[in-house]
Amino acid sequence: MTNLRPSAALPIGVAALSLLAAAPASAHHLMDTFQLTPSPLSGLLSGLGHPLLGPDHLLFLLALGLVGLQRPTRWVLGLLATGLSASLLGLALPGLPGAELLVALSLVVVGLVQLGRLPAGLLLPAFALHGYVLSEAVLGWEPTSVGFYLLGLLISQGLLLAGSLTLVRRWATGLSAANLRLAAGVLIGVGASFTWTALVP
Repeated sequence: MTNLRPSAALPIGVAALSLLAAAPASAHHLMDTFQLTPSPLSGLLSGLGHPLLGPDHLLFLLALGLVGLQRPTRWVLGLLATGLSASLLGLALPGLPGAELLVALSLVVVGLVQLGRLPAGLLLPAFALHGYVLSEAVLGWEPTSVGFYLLGLLISQGLLLAGSLTLVRRWATGLSAANLRLAAGVLIGVGASFTWTALVP
């Protein structure tokens, strides 16, 4: 695989930044999109689709592949367990002030971790914030539907993380350190854009 020059990768990064910045940072819910009523099946489908419909959640999951290049597979299991625990906490104690704003900042955290400016341990609380916010969609549901939603969420996030690690590892093998820094910079830019959107709707 040939290396991408920073000058060649920059327009791609700017285009991705523009497209993602134009998208709303708040996650959409499958229940609202298709006007579904809570049930085990709709809960499962909603859990599977929820991370895909929120650009901030989706990009965060994919971006974790970049910082997980040198990490073992069990790292993914730790993230998933953290996210699930935070979702359960969100069901029990909803309404954390500023949670959406912190979720928007999580992409900035990923970029700074990739650049070595922040410790990788901060990714666990960042992932927990995503799990916490994703629980808001099912507040007030009956327990069975909530359980199936959480199962779908776990499956969806697990597949996205595994796919991200696989694809990003293949993509990054031919990239220079400069291009990896450029990718981190694009993540920081997108995260800053999401944060601005959260502050100024």
